[in-house]
Amino acid sequence: MLKYIIKRILHLFPVMLGMSFIIFSIMAMTPGDPALIILGDATTPEALHALREEMGLNDPFYVQYFRYIFNALQGDFGISYSSKTPVLAELFLRFPVTLTLAVASLLFSVVIGIPVGILSAVKQYSIIDNISLGAALLLASIPGFWLGLMLILFFSLRLGWFPAIGLTSIRHVVLPTITMSALGLATMIRMTRSSMLEVIRQDFIRTARAKGATERRVIWRHALQNALLPIITVAGLTFGLQLGGAVITESVFAISGIGTLMINAVHSYDTPMVIASVLFMAFLVCAINLVVDILYVFIDPRIKTQYNKKR
Repeated sequence: MLKYIIKRILHLFPVMLGMSFIIFSIMAMTPGDPALIILGDATTPEALHALREEMGLNDPFYVQYFRYIFNALQGDFGISYSSKTPVLAELFLRFPVTLTLAVASLLFSVVIGIPVGILSAVKQYSIIDNISLGAALLLASIPGFWLGLMLILFFSLRLGWFPAIGLTSIRHVVLPTITMSALGLATMIRMTRSSMLEVIRQDFIRTARAKGATERRVIWRHALQNALLPIITVAGLTFGLQLGGAVITESVFAISGIGTLMINAVHSYDTPMVIASVLFMAFLVCAINLVVDILYVFIDPRIKTQYNKKR
């Protein structure tokens, strides 16, 4: 098991290296001059050349890239062109806000999605099943920015129940959480239903019923435990998507998180901030996938046995 974890951690390095090369290449090919954006159109050619030389923008692409990687390995991801502060310090300052939204959205998706998916599977083809599947399809089809705007118009402007912008109290979290969790909730409902339907048709479920186990024990103890693997996989992927999906939600609700930071960095051509933000998100998604893979071993004894045999 330890060898597997170490192997997966080592796999992070080529993934992060590939991501860094892709985003660095995109930013290099994007029209615009960071030095010109910083100095403004009224600057002189001499000042522009001097600043480009100071920032290393006159060097060839491969020199700029390897210099960035060398500095990044030492924990230096550069200085933001806009705020003139270290990029990592800015990211760590904004990350708790984005993490709060992502965790709240994941909990909302899991707490609502799993019971609804189980009920839909147990009551297959009933009106409850049809309503839950219809709701899941509707939630999966609604664009996040549109849903956020509609929630603001109805619950904030018309009813006045929740604040429209910011994230300073629990009431501020409600509307962004619903917006971010819409797609994850739909996916959780459908995956839980599909996984439960596959399990409850197995022979061991019929055996448990034949032995006199109550229906509640059969569903929650036997069926759900064996259907957890794909559900946990979806939960992990959903958490990663919600971290990335915070870009839209934070923009709609004017929340000062990593999503808003990334958008502002793109608009201002803040290359160090854009690259570091993307790499930071990519690292988080890889870490989440690693945690999900480790959880497999504790949930399914067959996987743990497989690892022991490989030793």
